[in-house]
Amino acid sequence: MTTTPETLAQKYIDLAHEMGATDAVFFTHDQICWDSRTLLKCMYGCTDWGKNHTCPSRPHNPTMAEMKEMFSRYRWGIIIHTKEKNLSQKISLAVEGAAYHDGYYFAMSLSDCGLCKECAAVSCEDCRFMALSRPAFHSVGIDVFKTVRQFGLPIETLPTRDHPDQNWYSAVFIE
Repeated sequence: MTTTPETLAQKYIDLAHEMGATDAVFFTHDQICWDSRTLLKCMYGCTDWGKNHTCPSRPHNPTMAEMKEMFSRYRWGIIIHTKEKNLSQKISLAVEGAAYHDGYYFAMSLSDCGLCKECAAVSCEDCRFMALSRPAFHSVGIDVFKTVRQFGLPIETLPTRDHPDQNWYSAVFIE
């Protein structure tokens, strides 16, 4: 019996649900929607532009084109949906760790970093949690809206940044 990536992913989907994910779905690389316009939204819509270590504007961080090339090497993974930013990151890091220990040593999560109240980069300090910080799903050039909508997952523009109906998405690229 041949094991498919979707079958292998079920373990990670189950882990995400056990940890409190609202949704967790399998994806293949061709279902990830890349759009370099996400950089415009980072530059002109994000109050954290240039302030965080995981921001695409930080010196020495890979460009979106470099990120797209690196992530194009993955074949599949899972998308995690929560209602809380920090929970999304916690789950995605746990899934990344589980996949790593299962032999997927290149497993990598994308999750908007929320480990610190204020990023150390604001004070020109080194990242306090370099081994745990990850770039946001959208900051590497992925159109999160288009990507998650094809799975029937909820995502809408909200009237304010602190609106209570937040949907947070992380992705773990596994193989």
